[in-house]
Amino acid sequence: MLRQVGADLGFVPLVMGASGTIFVLTLLASGNELEIAGGGMNILSPSSRVLLLFGMSGAVPVYGYGWWWTLFSASWLHGGLIHIAFNMMFIRQMGPATAEIIGPSRTVIVYVVSGVTGFFLSSTAGLLLGRIPIPVLHGAYFTMGASASAFGLLGALVHYVRTSGSSHIRAAATQYAVGAAVFGLILPGIDNYAHAGGFVGGYLVSAFMNPLTRERGDHLLVAIGCLVVSFLAVAFSVLHGLRILG
Repeated sequence: MLRQVGADLGFVPLVMGASGTIFVLTLLASGNELEIAGGGMNILSPSSRVLLLFGMSGAVPVYGYGWWWTLFSASWLHGGLIHIAFNMMFIRQMGPATAEIIGPSRTVIVYVVSGVTGFFLSSTAGLLLGRIPIPVLHGAYFTMGASASAFGLLGALVHYVRTSGSSHIRAAATQYAVGAAVFGLILPGIDNYAHAGGFVGGYLVSAFMNPLTRERGDHLLVAIGCLVVSFLAVAFSVLHGLRILG
């Protein structure tokens, strides 16, 4: 029964629905601070204050303020319409294949945990390397977005390829990995440390759970726990932020 519930979990609609809902809430909460027609990636962008309120991560929130829970909440936040559109497109492409190959419950676990590892690496790099003048080499003082978790899905697929030896999946995963890496190095404002941390986190989580075996009931329970912790982190961030930030 638990396995059947996991099969009906609907990973992609869940992520897209939750991310879209939170994005709309951040837009509404921005009020007069909403940036409607900014340049570049800043079209229809929530204010930085509201993103911080909802749980944006990075070196400043994590190490400066001690807001460690933002490692869980930041994957569900986005800085603009183009930002969320690209990330949801990535999830829409990667999510079904990952859920089919390693199972929907394990996919949820990979998604949440790799977001944490991605933002932890980015925040730590921002603390230690933030003053480096080369953008691709320093971490982030502030960061958010689903791309760290999306790279975790890619990392899980790469691990599956190395374990199973599937040549078809290897070609697709390699194409995605190379394209995403080049994309991150060319475009400004891309959090490459979050991507790298997410990829490694997804790879290690997949290795720990052994995707060649069938999913178990406890995988579903852990997946539900990961989602609960994530959404509690967003809620706690808002409540805590309202008290601190006003």
